[in-house]
Amino acid sequence: MAFIDTGGSQSNSFQEGSKLYIFLLTLVATLGGLLFGYDTAVVNGAEKSLVEFYIYTTKGADYVFNNDIMTLISQYRVMMTIVLYIVFLVICGQIIRLLGTKKGGILSVVVLAGLTVWAVGFIGKSLPALTDIEEMKSTADAVKGFVIASALIGCIIGGALSGFISKSLGRKNGLFIAAVAFFISAVGAWKPEAFNVFGTLDVYSFVVYRIIGGIGVGIASMISPMYIAEIAPANVRGKLVSFNQFAIIFGMLVIYFVNLVIARQGDEQWLITEGWRYMFLSGAIPAGIFILLLFFVPETPRYLAMKGKDEKALSVLEKIAGKSSAESILTDIKGTLHEINAPWLSYGFGVIVVGVLLSVFQQAVGINVVLYYAGNIFRNMGASTDSSLLQTIIVGVVNLTFTVVAIMTVDKFGRKPLMIIGSIGMAISMIALGFTFYSGHVGIVALIFMLIYTAAFAMSWGPVCWVLLAEIFPNSIRGALSIAVAAQWIANWIVSLTFPMMNDNDWLTAQFNHGFSYWIYGIMGILSALFMWKFVPETKGKTLESIEELWKK
Repeated sequence: MAFIDTGGSQSNSFQEGSKLYIFLLTLVATLGGLLFGYDTAVVNGAEKSLVEFYIYTTKGADYVFNNDIMTLISQYRVMMTIVLYIVFLVICGQIIRLLGTKKGGILSVVVLAGLTVWAVGFIGKSLPALTDIEEMKSTADAVKGFVIASALIGCIIGGALSGFISKSLGRKNGLFIAAVAFFISAVGAWKPEAFNVFGTLDVYSFVVYRIIGGIGVGIASMISPMYIAEIAPANVRGKLVSFNQFAIIFGMLVIYFVNLVIARQGDEQWLITEGWRYMFLSGAIPAGIFILLLFFVPETPRYLAMKGKDEKALSVLEKIAGKSSAESILTDIKGTLHEINAPWLSYGFGVIVVGVLLSVFQQAVGINVVLYYAGNIFRNMGASTDSSLLQTIIVGVVNLTFTVVAIMTVDKFGRKPLMIIGSIGMAISMIALGFTFYSGHVGIVALIFMLIYTAAFAMSWGPVCWVLLAEIFPNSIRGALSIAVAAQWIANWIVSLTFPMMNDNDWLTAQFNHGFSYWIYGIMGILSALFMWKFVPETKGKTLESIEELWKK
């Protein structure tokens, strides 16, 4: 996606162009990443309050449900069925685009028919008896995971739509749509009962607004790094695209501080009834700033050239590459766009599979369990709400610091070494963390392992995975990146949805004392290292056009 990719002239082109202009465009685009981090991590500080306000309160060994439990469960089943239909429609749409209308359509019909049979059974399943407290608690835990991870449903939708949006409406307009979605979500999640036009319990009105925000995250997750890569010189592309991951982590760190400040404005009961609302509303401020700044940035030269707007593309290229190089770069760009409607399997299954597995492993190692449920994890270690928020900030600082390490080294050491080292570090620390819970020796040792895990992810799979995804898809099938992005959000949703089920399950807790899930993530770390070693090519220093040739070979 880089434009200054004419072999030896890259550095000269960069010197002739405006570094400040490129930096400012990158800065605006990374606001999409900042809101990505802000919107997904805000739930970390609000998780306990949301559960106690909408679902249940624990009083000793008893559970006091804060909504009519039967209505809560029955609406959950309906919403879960709708959500799964949407997710499967997304999957079917990608299958059709991948295999073609005939084969993909047949497979999609089979998938949806199976889902319909399941849905009838799921909705028709008898509700738990009023006296069956264990089954109600188990279902309530599933509702908890559904509510906390609800934004990820929107991320799946937005990720799947991002390819179409970026190609049909443009990179800039795609970012604008994402910014508006962020703003609507922040306001709606603040007062879900006041904006409840859905005929559901207020908790599911909250879910809908979180899904809207998730759509913004899903769109930004693909288009922000795409925008940066398409205006970046090849020799610094990895570094500039990594700034998007830096912005994501910075957004997370900002909301950790915001959550702590808000939590200290009242007591525990105020936080449960009102405080969490302001955590979500605070996201309207960066979203509003993002909307305003997008009026002042141009569309990318590659998209303009793809739409035949050569004069506008040349104008932007003159600013980022210099007048003497702009025309030759535009010629190179146009030379790579002759197959913009090529079938996604033009390069075989290899690039698609590698992109999807990069995305799945990035989530399967469990990072978003740490980012979304850090407060819950620290409370399991015995920390108070205030202390857990402070410890979450420490995790955020480590995350940010080692993301900077990745930014500074990704173009020096290469993508594969960082990813493999990170995988090994995550595997060791997650398995060790599981043993600290299993043995009951939680405390400073468990915190250290969590910080090592966070550092290992931040210097590898966090930013570098996005760099690879932005690089490996050839120009002619760039839209296929949406498959990888959708796969990433589906994996994220599954991991985030299942963590409360595993972590709060009474039987698993009795057997493993909260350690089971961390061992699963540790095993995934080992598998991700093997995958990187055997199947992913090194892309350091290669132009996007030369990477395309690699897949042809």
